[in-house]
Amino acid sequence: MEKIKWGIIGCGDVTEVKSGPAFNKVPNSSLVAVMRRDELKAADYAERHHVPKWYSNAVDLINDPEVNAIYIATPPLQHEEYTIQSLAAGKPVYVEKPMALNSDAAKRMADAAELYNVKLSVAHYRREQPLFLKIKALLDARAIGDIRFVDLKMLQPRQTGLIAKSEHNWRLDPNIAGGGLFHDLAPHQLDLMIYFFGNPVKAYGISLNQATEKGVDDLVTGHILFEKGIVLNGTWCFTVAKDDNKDICEIFGERGKISFPMFGHQIKITIDGIEEIINFEPLQHVEQPMIEKVVSYFLGQTENPCSGPEAIKTMKLLDGLTQKD
Repeated sequence: MEKIKWGIIGCGDVTEVKSGPAFNKVPNSSLVAVMRRDELKAADYAERHHVPKWYSNAVDLINDPEVNAIYIATPPLQHEEYTIQSLAAGKPVYVEKPMALNSDAAKRMADAAELYNVKLSVAHYRREQPLFLKIKALLDARAIGDIRFVDLKMLQPRQTGLIAKSEHNWRLDPNIAGGGLFHDLAPHQLDLMIYFFGNPVKAYGISLNQATEKGVDDLVTGHILFEKGIVLNGTWCFTVAKDDNKDICEIFGERGKISFPMFGHQIKITIDGIEEIINFEPLQHVEQPMIEKVVSYFLGQTENPCSGPEAIKTMKLLDGLTQKD
């Protein structure tokens, strides 16, 4: 392939700004087809985004000879089915996070990529954003010395602004999403911790429903030990008061700490008592840096920015922290 010609399966809200337009903005990439089960919405999306073709059936898009790569942006329930169908058709896949409903489904997807010898990347796109690349560079340079532990808090009111709005709040349906908002937002955070600190050695947590009508977990607490001897303490609650809204990750080292939000644009670094603040410009399309890397990977120019086996580590953490006795 000299150019990646994308087809999107599931051109819903998340693709409007976060990802969809970026496929036409990175080098050697273009968006040629989209699919949504609602024909009117599929046609409307194609018209508004100047996409040549639209479908209401995923198989028709997968079998379109002009489409040579698939981006799957459906709710997690359909990730496994559409990924394996696309891989079987010989078309590389870029699939949204969380990779699947659970780690078993994710493993079947990774196994299919190996079986069919077709490339698979997972959209843990914060790995390629400038803010998190800067944090990775600081950690690799041991800017705050040896890391002691990480404290992560994601506290949100019931009507959080961190998720894309949709007609049906499928994120609160475990049969579609795998869990509640923890399964939608925590993959960003947990994947970054793996990216920063390596493989998890063990993890345990407490998860329960305190106030969500649909009965999904709205409070999760967890502890993760990474192979480098670094411990993460995490708290996720999605029913706090508006004034208690918090999004912060603090990495403590022997010489200071690095503090940052997962959904913000600023890093605060304290080394030997001296504080520095680094601000970053918001990205117009948050997935664009990752999509550029995926395109290069599909064209054989670089390594996989987030492989199936790598993403399975995050899925196992999601499963483990919310496992019931």
